[in-house]
This record gives sequence, C-alpha cells and structure tokens, in this order.
Amino acid sequence: MDGEMFRKSGYRLVDWIAGYLEGAEKYPVAARVRPGEIRAQLPEGPPAQGEPMDRILDDFERLIVPGLTHWNHPRFFAYFPANHSGPSILGELLSAGLGVNAMVWQTSPAATELEEQMMDWLRRLIGLGEGWKGAIQDTASSATLCALLCARERLSDHQINQKGFGGLPNSRPLRVYASTQAHSSVEKAARIGGFGTENLVKIREDLSWAMDPADLEQRIISDKENGFKPCCVVATVGTTSSTAMDPLRPIGEIARRHNLWMHVDAALAGSAAILPEMRWILDGSELAHSLVFNPHKWLFTNFDCSAFFCKEPETLVRTFSINPEYLKTDADQRVTNFRDWGIPLGRRFRALKLWFVLRSFGVEGLQQKIRLHLDLAQRFKYWVEESQEFELLAPVPLQTVCFRFNPAKDMLPSLSTAELERLNLALLQAVNRSGKIFLSHTRLADLLCLRLSIGQTATELRHVEEAWQTLRECALGCN
Repeated sequence: MDGEMFRKSGYRLVDWIAGYLEGAEKYPVAARVRPGEIRAQLPEGPPAQGEPMDRILDDFERLIVPGLTHWNHPRFFAYFPANHSGPSILGELLSAGLGVNAMVWQTSPAATELEEQMMDWLRRLIGLGEGWKGAIQDTASSATLCALLCARERLSDHQINQKGFGGLPNSRPLRVYASTQAHSSVEKAARIGGFGTENLVKIREDLSWAMDPADLEQRIISDKENGFKPCCVVATVGTTSSTAMDPLRPIGEIARRHNLWMHVDAALAGSAAILPEMRWILDGSELAHSLVFNPHKWLFTNFDCSAFFCKEPETLVRTFSINPEYLKTDADQRVTNFRDWGIPLGRRFRALKLWFVLRSFGVEGLQQKIRLHLDLAQRFKYWVEESQEFELLAPVPLQTVCFRFNPAKDMLPSLSTAELERLNLALLQAVNRSGKIFLSHTRLADLLCLRLSIGQTATELRHVEEAWQTLRECALGCN
C-alpha cells in the first residue's frame, strides 16, 4: 500500500468511524447472529493474492458489523462501561501510526515521560498522595496479578522469585483475602501467582454486599494459628455485581496490624473519584500499597488503558526487573524503564490517547459526564423503587442498578424464588432480543438480579427512559 492508497483508504475509514459515532443508535445494541454464522461466511484460507482495500472495507461492513455488539451504543447497559471518545480514537490512531514500543526510556523517551506525567495527572485527579507512582497496564486483571506478585515477594524477601515456593525451608502456604464479591481476576491472579485457589480466602459480605472487616481479621488470626501465612488482602471499591464499596480504612488498619500487602481494585469506580463529592470512595486508600482503576471503563478512553499505582515502586521494580545485556543503556540509572513495572517487556504507547482525552475534555468536561451518569442511575433507582412491579436488590452508590421484576412484590401469596428467576430470565432475553437495549445479570445471595450499568460516552436521559419503557413493555409479555 503506497501513501496515496493509504490516504484514500484512511479518509474512507475515518468518515465511516465519524458516521458510526454519530449514528450508533441505528444499530441493534447486541448482535443478532447465531453461533458460527459469521465464520461460515469467511473463506477457509487466506487469499493467494492481495485484495484491494475497498473490497476489504466493503466486507467489513457486510460481514463483520452485523456480528458486533456495540459497546459504545448509548443504550448499552450491560456488564460495565467500556466507552471511548473521538480524542481517544485519534490518539490510538496516532499511536498505531508511530508503532512505538515503550519498553525502556531509550526506545522512545517521549513515550516514557508522557506516561509518567499522565499517571501523575491521574493521581492528582483522584486524590492520591505524593508517594504514589504508577504505570499504565493493559487491564485491571494484569494490575491485580502484579499486586499479588509484589505481595508475595515482599513477604518472602524476594526469595520465591529466586528459589520458587519449593526452595524455601519450612515454607507455609501464603494466603490471599478478598470479599466473596471480588472480581474473578483475583482468583486468576492467585492461581497464576502460585498461591492456589484453595489459599484465596473469601471474606463474607455485610448487608450492603461489602467486605466485613471483622470477618477478615478473624480469618487472618485463625490462619496464623493453623499454620498459614497471611500475605495480601484485595479490597474492592465498586464490585462488579453491585458496585459495593469495601470499607478501605478498617481493612487497611487490619492489613497494617498483620503486615499484609493491601491492594485496592477500583477498576470501574476509581474514575468517580475525580469528583470532589465522590472522593469518599477512596477514603483509607492511603493505607494501601497498590491501587488500580481503568480509564478505559469510565474515563472515555478506549480499551486498553489501566492505571496501576504503587506506593512501594521499589518493590514493584525488584519483583519484575530482569536486566539482560541487550536491554542495558547508559541512561538506566537516571530514567524510568517501564518494562520493570509489569509483566510484558513490549509496551504500547497508551499514554498518548490518555493525553488526548484529558486535554480535550478537561477536568470539568470529564466531571460533567460522570455526574450525569451518577444522576441517571439515581433516577432509574427511583423509578424502580416507585414501581409496583419492580424492586431494588442492592444499594446504588455509583452508576449500576441491581433490580428484578416482581409483579407480586406487594401481594400474598408472593412468587417463589424459582418463579421469579424464570420471570426475570425471560424478561432479560426479551429486552435483549428487542435490540433496543442490552442488559446483563448477576446473583446476590443466590438471587438472580438484572443489572443496568450506565456509563457510555453518548448516553443521555432519553436513553435511560427508553430502557425503562422497554423493560416495562417486555415485562407485560413475561407476566
């Protein structure tokens, strides 16, 4: 592809993306294809000869777009926000065009130093203290794994990295603690990090679905008495199911008393802390050792961009640093080499799109968006509470509402749990088949809940009103 063809194809593609951003509402939110339908339309093997880009783009529209679920659709209310914005897309495009590998300072000084500054901007935005340093990871899952590995090495004085678990004399199983509502990435990190699923201790939740600190301390004490070695506690700010808030301060005080590494998973919720009135969600985070939140969830920056902060960067670097001759440079003692701040050696230039977003929106623009989403969640919560046929199943501290359809909630006899589950699964399928909105579900105390998660860049009040109307219309057919 020569420069002229690149320009021509690029102009067409940018025009398509601009139109898509302006008109995403015209698409069904969720894909309406059967398993295998997309693949059946693709050739069994690659073409022997190169094909013109116009044909490839035509096939993209004809074959691929019908099989997409539109995460940036203003009526996408499933799972969690994974939004983006024009400035972020342009920053990503520029990063791809540059092809930078930001593994060490020398490979692109601007990439390293921009990332340092962007992490400091984020630190200031959410109110973390001066001692915190950070790096951009791909996801919160990777950041949590980094935190658990740091905790492991800190407790073993970095001997596990050197000798493995089996090389330590009189070693005892290391324990990780997290709420029953913690993200599945905590268990995955426990497995990969060598702790094992059996040594991930699930702490019970309170009535708001947050971790119970009293149970945490009791389990730590019991583990010490029974020959285990408490290592790390993961506190969640904004759990995936219901956005419950683990109480950071009492958890942090317990972690300090028992010399545990404390990691804060604020993957979704952390963005809300850019609002002064929401800063309370991170109260007690100064007692933690590490914290992660994802600008690619609720700060209008496209995937992937996860901000991982560490109060002991020297522990982080010592855990991950391997320094072969071919990576050494004369500047190493004076600069940051982000290859030592996480798992991969190669690193994309993610700071560029974050810089574009923060400058383009400005702090006030970002705050305005997040305030809107919080307000819309409270409106939806009010509609559920005032309804005679729907009921709220969890507090709503952020932008996610857990609820269910219960047409007999004020009647006797009431519907059984099994009947309610059948009704709500039927309702979930009906609203998702409609193409108008897309919801997901979860379970709280083994009760099936519908979840409405608000946070897409283009979502407005009218989209949430349409969601409520669609739910009520589909409920009539399920009752």
